[in-house]
Amino acid sequence: MEGPRAHISTISNNDAALRRAVRIVAMLNLAYFGVEFGVALAIGSVSLFADSIDFLEDAAVNGLILIALNWNPHRRSLVGMALAAILLAPGLATLWTAWEKIVAPLPPAPIPLSLAGGGALAVNLFCAGLLARFRTHSGSLTRAAFLSARNDALANVAIVAAGLVTIVTLSAWPDLLVGLGIFFMNLDAAREVYTTARRERSLAVGQP
Repeated sequence: MEGPRAHISTISNNDAALRRAVRIVAMLNLAYFGVEFGVALAIGSVSLFADSIDFLEDAAVNGLILIALNWNPHRRSLVGMALAAILLAPGLATLWTAWEKIVAPLPPAPIPLSLAGGGALAVNLFCAGLLARFRTHSGSLTRAAFLSARNDALANVAIVAAGLVTIVTLSAWPDLLVGLGIFFMNLDAAREVYTTARRERSLAVGQP
């Protein structure tokens, strides 16, 4: 039977592994933000623009997690509520760019759209894999990071598909619909993170 020291050592090792994973995820997200944002501007893609802002948001989320991991549950829950609001930012950017696309419905270049979406998918699958084992560690903070990476991977599959459909249809609508889909996924993720953070805050306030 393991004693208290072994248990404390296990917790410490888990925290160190989580920090390494979150640091890697933050750097990868920041790097691919630059790639995807540049492609989005070059080809006029709603979905890539929204997804690039999502990469920047993910870098910020993981940076905040690194800062707040050692805080007490009450303070972590407040950060979790803030992260729920941050998760909405890419969706709001998507709504704005979607409106601009409706006004001027020009399709993006389909091949760069699919290639950029495929690269984003590879990055997000790697990040989701790193964070999967920690998704219940430190409550709403790491759950926010895992949900964000998971949702991004789903969005990237849709972006690749939109590029393939655009090759056939030469329509702006596949890109536009995927962009709106990203908005609704981020809305649901924000709701789940906020609910988890509220529950943590209630438990922390009720502790002696």
